[in-house]
Amino acid sequence: MTTSVIIGLIAYVGVTLGIGIYAGRRVKDASDFLVAGRRLGTVLATGTLAATWFGGGIVVGASSEAYKHGFLGVIADPFGAALCLILAGLFYVRTMRRMGLTTIASFFEVRFGRTASLIAAACTIPAYVGWVASLMVAFGRVIQTVGGIDPDLGIWIGAIIVLVYTTVGGMWAVTLTDFVQVLVLVLGLVWITPTLLSEMGGWSTLRPQMPDRMFHLYPHGGDTIAWFNYARDWLVIGLGNLAGQDLIQRTLSSRDETVAQNSAYLSAALYLTVGLLPVFLGIAATVVLPDLGNPDLVMMELGRLYLPPLALAVFMGALVSALLSSADSALLAPASVISWDILKAVRPDVDERTVLRASRWCVLVLGAVSVYLAFAHNTIYSLMVDSWSILLATLFVPLTAGIWWPRANTRGCKASMIAGFLAYLILGEWLPGLPADLLAVPIATIALGFFSLSGPSPLPLRTQNGSPLGPCPRIGLHFRMQNRG
Repeated sequence: MTTSVIIGLIAYVGVTLGIGIYAGRRVKDASDFLVAGRRLGTVLATGTLAATWFGGGIVVGASSEAYKHGFLGVIADPFGAALCLILAGLFYVRTMRRMGLTTIASFFEVRFGRTASLIAAACTIPAYVGWVASLMVAFGRVIQTVGGIDPDLGIWIGAIIVLVYTTVGGMWAVTLTDFVQVLVLVLGLVWITPTLLSEMGGWSTLRPQMPDRMFHLYPHGGDTIAWFNYARDWLVIGLGNLAGQDLIQRTLSSRDETVAQNSAYLSAALYLTVGLLPVFLGIAATVVLPDLGNPDLVMMELGRLYLPPLALAVFMGALVSALLSSADSALLAPASVISWDILKAVRPDVDERTVLRASRWCVLVLGAVSVYLAFAHNTIYSLMVDSWSILLATLFVPLTAGIWWPRANTRGCKASMIAGFLAYLILGEWLPGLPADLLAVPIATIALGFFSLSGPSPLPLRTQNGSPLGPCPRIGLHFRMQNRG
């Protein structure tokens, strides 16, 4: 790896830190730190949402899984993730933004009460700690390739960078750095992918050397268990992350519900175009790197072998962008839930300054826990995907019912979350070959329906300040129209 590439990456990371620290000057209260003052327009909202999901899971992890298993290895991400964004735009984000919430747990408090909110908060935190760990592992892999540095040291470097600017600037820092990072990532992948394919001989030359199974989008000749696991791959992120704090946090940071909805659609479009480029590169690498010892390094090895120094610097910058843009969001998400929902449950009269201070401390503590997990479980893609299992089993059903089924009540919500969690744990032990998180969904649905129908009348859907929410949101793509004439 040339000195110019290393210097370029150091400069890029320095600019990222500078932007994050500058953004910290805009943070005046907890609202600025947690939801960027609810002032994001379509460009910034789309940028931060797309950047959040273009993480190590897709750029490093998905390319590795595509190298090993083809399309069937990456159903969860990017295909399931794009499904989640489309469903969010159609059915969820307009309601969430209209309610004026601050976190996903706030929805459960407004709709189902304080206890439901605390359960939702407890379910949210582990998902994001695991996700940050997966990103830190990926960062270590990149640093190892770039500078020959021990990947464990790379994990520490990545953690320190993200912790600094996220702690200082919160959602404002995340938004501005995400915008720069997704720009670098998209432009870098769009430019570099054709160059790499050309250097490897061209797609027309590579394709006949790849087995057709690498492009299968569904199991061929699989048994029942294979189809169950296939469905789980689509839905663990496709449905599970609908209750994700990272997705909801961008919705709540948008200027209005139309911006929130359109940013979800635009991010899905980016995910199904640019997000597939690392997948095709991973599959193409099976021809030119057939005996790669560590598939997690496939993207870095392709860049190192086939790109000139300038292109390699851009390529590595794109990889670093993907990792940083997701890690900051994944750290801020659980910190927001702890400092806003759990702290306010313990101290209802807590002031904004204390919430802001608690948010920053939570970022640091959760970052330390994530680093520990990164060393303990050193697999990128599985860490990322498994992070969403708890959200799918516990929060997806009551969230959906809370928006779209007026009869859902507090008893039903709590029963659903508890039944889903217990089913996830028990089925995981009893039926290890089957997807416990997916099988927990119908159990959670039955619990919600039974206890809602047999219990007292539900709380009405309303905004966070207690006002009636109004009619159900429209479904579809909406843009403002100006009257002319």
